[in-house]
Amino acid sequence: MDQSSLTGESEPIHVSQKVPYLLSGSKVQDGYGIMVVTAVGMMTEWGQLMAAIGEETGEETPLQVRLNGVATLVGKVGLSVAAFVFGISIIFYFVGHLEGADESGKFKAGRTSGGDIFNTLVEIIEVAVTIVVVAVPEGLPLAVTLNLAYAMKKMIADKCLVRRLSACETMGSATTICSDKTGTLTLNQMTVTKTWVGDRMRDPISGLDELDQEYRSVLIEGIAQNSTGSVFLAPEGEGQPEVTGSPTEKAALLWGLQLGMHYTEIKSKSTILQVEAFNSIKKKAGVAVRVKENGKVRVHWKGAAEIILEQSGRVQCPDNIVLQITPDQRSHLLSVIEGMAAESLRCVAFAYMELNETEVPPEDKLEEWKIPEGPLTFLAIIGIKDPCRPEVPEAVRRCQAAGIKVRMITGDNITTARAIASECGILKEGDLAIEGATFREYSDDMRAALLPKIVVMARSSPTDKLLMVSALKESGEVVAVTGDGTNDAPALREAHIGLAMGIQGTEVAKENSDIIIMDDNFASVVRAVRWGRSVFLNIQKFIQFQLTVNVAALTINFVAAVTAGHVPLTAVQLLWVNLIMDTLGALALATERPHDGLLNNPPIGLRDPLINNIMWRNILSQAMYQVTVLLVLQFRGTKILGLDGPKAEDINRTIIFNAFVFCQLFNEFNSRRLEEQNIFKGLSTNWLFLGIIGITIVFQAIIVQFLNKFASTEDLNWKYWLISIAIGFVSWPIAFLVKFLPVPEKPILVLKHQRRTKRKIVAAGDSEEAAPSAAL
Repeated sequence: MDQSSLTGESEPIHVSQKVPYLLSGSKVQDGYGIMVVTAVGMMTEWGQLMAAIGEETGEETPLQVRLNGVATLVGKVGLSVAAFVFGISIIFYFVGHLEGADESGKFKAGRTSGGDIFNTLVEIIEVAVTIVVVAVPEGLPLAVTLNLAYAMKKMIADKCLVRRLSACETMGSATTICSDKTGTLTLNQMTVTKTWVGDRMRDPISGLDELDQEYRSVLIEGIAQNSTGSVFLAPEGEGQPEVTGSPTEKAALLWGLQLGMHYTEIKSKSTILQVEAFNSIKKKAGVAVRVKENGKVRVHWKGAAEIILEQSGRVQCPDNIVLQITPDQRSHLLSVIEGMAAESLRCVAFAYMELNETEVPPEDKLEEWKIPEGPLTFLAIIGIKDPCRPEVPEAVRRCQAAGIKVRMITGDNITTARAIASECGILKEGDLAIEGATFREYSDDMRAALLPKIVVMARSSPTDKLLMVSALKESGEVVAVTGDGTNDAPALREAHIGLAMGIQGTEVAKENSDIIIMDDNFASVVRAVRWGRSVFLNIQKFIQFQLTVNVAALTINFVAAVTAGHVPLTAVQLLWVNLIMDTLGALALATERPHDGLLNNPPIGLRDPLINNIMWRNILSQAMYQVTVLLVLQFRGTKILGLDGPKAEDINRTIIFNAFVFCQLFNEFNSRRLEEQNIFKGLSTNWLFLGIIGITIVFQAIIVQFLNKFASTEDLNWKYWLISIAIGFVSWPIAFLVKFLPVPEKPILVLKHQRRTKRKIVAAGDSEEAAPSAAL
């Protein structure tokens, strides 16, 4: 039975009296029988699979949970400051100047007209609303979307097609990857990896060059004729031959092609007289052929190596000499077979015998002829397995170095699963490899206790895989799942990140995934992790930049409103700063590309704060500097700068505005590197960042020099421009020195939030309805 739609394994399963179950969705490959239907519809394995796919998780991503907390906190602070500034401004206007009302622009009892009062109130409300606009992080969703969209576009070049934007950042938090074996960790192509030919172990390809030509011809004839598979040759120069058949047949035929087998020519040189089909009892298959050139009749046998060896009395040597098999040689061959089996190789042997014409019945009786089974001349043993992809061990090592535990969940047997897991570097000393049925039978407490050690689960059904993913999520892990079959769909949907294979993946698997790995390569999963961490880091950079502006702007306006009764930055000026912060800043900081150093850090924990202590150190140091300098200019600027005349105050306010903008531009460079002292690293490759900085400077010059009435500014000479730039420049050495200050490991501020979900996650394996049904 072909149960690949349920197990993901391409190898047929033998159904017998011991295991008499036919599962809905499987296909009959060979044999016949009568079945009894015990369940239909949603009570079958296939029905449960489709039901699990239809369930909706409705969970928020880790980033969404964090952003909710940040937006709520900043919004509340901004609203509080705006309300306070509004109240203070009203008090100063109506109450603070009742006596001595000779100051222009203030309320004068009995002399201020209603129109002036209305205009003043509008101005006060305008400033309060502007403070709210600046403080409330409405640009945060834009920054996140830009970041994710940029990453999504660039990930296509890394063979990762993102179907759900939030999956980009969730990959950065992944703590475990549950990977399918066949087609993901392995090539999904049975391959001859070891051979014994003639007299010793040889390389499957180059080791056969010294064989006698006649020896090679007989071996290749047996490979081509004694096979239920086929080779379809592509037109010359138009690609590789296409091989069909069972995995074992395909492996043998591919090996023959590598040896120089001309399939069509070999088939045409001899005629098939009789075929003995492979069956699970005899574990071998045979064919009798007549060579057209000389009329010789050969019988070729292949099958389980120990059975073919038992029926062989002679062995063919590399020089084409045939010798009797001695007891010592037979013992040696048995040890070779056992050694290959210990490495989880499927051992297949080839042998043949030549018949006289008297041993071959007439043509009218060939249908009833039973092909002789010996004594045979032993030719070769091949060891077949689905090999690990060459790049997988290094990719697994990089995941483990990045703090991500890789687990393998497969429908294959436990021995093969252990061997592949060890070869990939997944299974190490102290780790557990279990079968799906065992995992399913564990109690909840036992499962939770052993879960950290389980890295391989073999003979697993779709419900077992779903149960594993649910258990990992309940233990606090951020789970990524790879899969390519319809059977993987429930687990792909249940996981935080579902990764479907683009080449061999079914449409059902792709539809239930978040990211499609277009080259079916596990190494691409590592690149997706790197991008996920980069997305989170870029969002942190933007938040650091935005909060610095927020803290500085709110503090300056708050202090000025309390002490002087008016704010130094007008509504238009604050809105321009808001544009720099929310739109241009988001675009500039979202385009930082990832680097390999990101994989040297542990995963971003679900409970790790979005604003960590390092960010608070950077934010507060820059905000304190900006607030100090700008408040000094606010109260002593005209005296320090030597300003006089009727426009002295207006020029001073313009310098404050100009210096404030340049502080943000220079701080944008600081935000590129949260911890590193070298803030210019990689800057030469980020032309978009440099372009945005340049555009911002040009627009700032236009606003200051040419839009005086609109922006409430005055023309500045080169001296005051240099002063403004110098004030902004000082933020660089401050940022450099501050990064030497240690920060406590415990978060200074933890934002309280809860993950919201629409339903409780329940593994199919834990429900009564999900009990495996043995029915068609």
